[in-house]
Amino acid sequence: MAIIVNLDVVMARRKISLTDLSARVGITLANLSILKKNHARAIRFSTLNALCEALDCQPGDILEFKPDAADPDPSP
Repeated sequence: MAIIVNLDVVMARRKISLTDLSARVGITLANLSILKKNHARAIRFSTLNALCEALDCQPGDILEFKPDAADPDPSP
């Protein structure tokens, strides 16, 4: 997977639990857990916005792009 979700890292830096974040953002524990474990296939901008607001961070703090090792060089 090329997009990595670093929610667990941001949460650890902010010293916030999954339960507290769930209450602040209004997202179920199950859905936050899916994001935290990097198992999500998509994220809504409204969810990303709420996470960034609750964690006082930027989207780039939560999401990271890493090319797959099997991907060929994308340069022309």
